[in-house]
Amino acid sequence: MAVLGERACWATRPLLPVVRTWELDARRWVRALRRSPVKVVFPSGQVVERKPGPGKQPRKAAAEASPREQRLKQSRQVPPSQTPSTWEESGLRYDKAFPGDKRLSSVMTVVKSRQFREKQGKILLEGRRLIADALKAGAVPKVFFFSRLEYIKELPIEKLKGVSLIKVKFEDIKDWSDLVTPQGIMGIFAKPDHVKMTYPETQLLHTLPILLICDNLRDPGNLGTILRSAAGAGCSKVLLTKGCVDAWEPKVLRAGMGAHFQVPIINNLDWEAVPNYLPNDTRVYVADNCGLYTQAQAQMSNKASDYGWVCDRRPLKFHKYEEEEENLESAANKGWLPELEVQTYDSDWTEAPAAVVIGGETSGVSLESLQLAESTGGGRLLIPIVPGVDSLNSAMAASILLFEGRRQLRVRAEHLSRDGSYH
Repeated sequence: MAVLGERACWATRPLLPVVRTWELDARRWVRALRRSPVKVVFPSGQVVERKPGPGKQPRKAAAEASPREQRLKQSRQVPPSQTPSTWEESGLRYDKAFPGDKRLSSVMTVVKSRQFREKQGKILLEGRRLIADALKAGAVPKVFFFSRLEYIKELPIEKLKGVSLIKVKFEDIKDWSDLVTPQGIMGIFAKPDHVKMTYPETQLLHTLPILLICDNLRDPGNLGTILRSAAGAGCSKVLLTKGCVDAWEPKVLRAGMGAHFQVPIINNLDWEAVPNYLPNDTRVYVADNCGLYTQAQAQMSNKASDYGWVCDRRPLKFHKYEEEEENLESAANKGWLPELEVQTYDSDWTEAPAAVVIGGETSGVSLESLQLAESTGGGRLLIPIVPGVDSLNSAMAASILLFEGRRQLRVRAEHLSRDGSYH
């Protein structure tokens, strides 16, 4: 009974929490680790006081600091906002094309069509240098296809925001590339507007009062070379009339070597709109591609060949008038052909702002170009060649005339700077 009474007594006692000594020790050690000792006492009795680290102050001092000082301290601790300078800091992301992905093929199928370029207002640029020139000039990218991430990291980060970045296999780019040696990157850009473009300052400083008009040029290689010569000579503007190959065709871009982003280009113009792009008092000159034969004929007769329409007894066709030599001669006798003065290319023709018309090799210049030259007081520029040799390549003729115009302007500027007047 005594045992049962003792058990009942224990049952009525309140239960107290049991605290283990090792838990107390563990908590004490953790709390000690969090603290920074103010003094360290060595067994020898030496006492070393620890000073607060740089930028730290005692809690009491921090509490006593004024609100203004606390705000200043917080402003110093917040790092200044900086523009992301690396790919990782910018937070850019890219997609990886897996087998069966049709995004590259679907875009390439349509972007190489002139109809698509004109309707959608998009162009294809290929190669790192050409893409870099386009971005520098202010062209707006839409999509980049690349085979290595390093090619994208080479481009300005601020130009890549909002652009779709798609990593594809190099073999896929090679299948759609027009280059002999593909560079592993293709870009789809909005069709550049010459008004919104930012051309190099050096190009603007060396711009001359010479304008180039391309008339019925259909060869992409020739047009690209002409644009390159126009940029090199400091041409102020290039106008392309209807009937010319598209300036933004991949072959023209490849031959232009970046000239599209160094000189303003106005594409697909009607002849009625051409005068709107000419400076005041501009004289239009038509390049003569018939050589010495034309000059001799002009001195002896009054036939159609006098006006450069017939070269080596072969009629030059026009994109509106495809008539035989007899019809042209009868028309010339009736007096409806423009009468233009013929002068050699090295005679002075840059006294006033000048525009040079370059015609295609197969079709020649158009009737509208001759009429525009007549109405502006211009003429025909003859490039003498050896008799019996066919006409010059249109790109070569354009280069000769543009750089000759540059030479004349430089000579005139030297005379003005030396004598104060031109003689």
